[in-house]
Amino acid sequence: MRFDVITIFPELFASFLSESLMAKAIEKKIIEVRLSSPRDFTSDRHHTADDRPYGGGPGMVLKPEPMAAAIEAVSRGPARPWRIFLSPSGTRLNQSRVRELSRLDSLILICGRYEGLDQRVIDLLADEEISIGDYVVNGGEVPAMVLMEAVARLLPGFMGKSQSAEEESHQGGLLEYPHYTRPPEFRGFLVPEPLLSGNHKAVREWRLKRALAKTLALRPELLAGADLSAEALKALSRLNSPEPVSSKVRKSKTEGV
Repeated sequence: MRFDVITIFPELFASFLSESLMAKAIEKKIIEVRLSSPRDFTSDRHHTADDRPYGGGPGMVLKPEPMAAAIEAVSRGPARPWRIFLSPSGTRLNQSRVRELSRLDSLILICGRYEGLDQRVIDLLADEEISIGDYVVNGGEVPAMVLMEAVARLLPGFMGKSQSAEEESHQGGLLEYPHYTRPPEFRGFLVPEPLLSGNHKAVREWRLKRALAKTLALRPELLAGADLSAEALKALSRLNSPEPVSSKVRKSKTEGV
C-alpha cells in the first residue's frame, strides 16, 4: 500500500518512519510512504503556505492554491487514491473503518495546521474527513501517523505473527483480554491459573471470558455491534456481575475467572 502524506512539516515523520515495524515494512516494500509539502507548490520566494482568515480572528489558515496543487500532483496515476483530511470535525476512526481502508491500494493523508485548511480545498478534493478522537492537537501529522500505523498493521506481512493483529482490542468488537508474562508471581500478585495450566481449551475460554468482562465493564456500548460467536454469547449471558477488570490477581484469587 502507498501512503502520500501532505504536510508543511514533513520532518516530523522522520523518526516514525525510520524505527520499529514501520521501517521494516518500508524496507520489505509492504508499504510505501511519500511526503509532500505544499510549500513546494508555492510561487513566492518565501514559500508562503498560510494566510490570515477572512472575517478576522486569531491564527492562520492554510492557503488553497499550494495545498490543492500538492493534492492534485500526488493524485496523478492510473487509479486515483482515496483522499483523507485529518480533522477533529471528521468521523471518528474505528477498527472497522481501518479494516476497510486497509483493502485500498493507496491513500492520500492531508494534514491541516494552525486554524485549519481553506474549506474550499476540503469540499473540492477530500473524499473523507477522519478524526482520531474528540480532542484537538496541533495539526494533522500525529493523526496521520495513527491512521497509517493502524492500517499498515493489517497488511499481510507487517506483523511478525498474523494472529497478533487478529486477537487485539476492537477486533470482533471486543477489548482484548489481559496479558501476563514471567515471573508467575509479582509483588504478591499471581498469574491466573488457566494461563499456567497448559490446557489450550482452558486458556481460550479464560481469554474469551476476560475479553467479555473487560468490554462489559469498560466499553459496554461495543457489545451492541460486536460479532459474537455462540460460545461468546453463552459466556456473556453468565456474566451477570463481572468482576473488576484488572491485571492484578491476588494470591487468594488465582482461579482466573
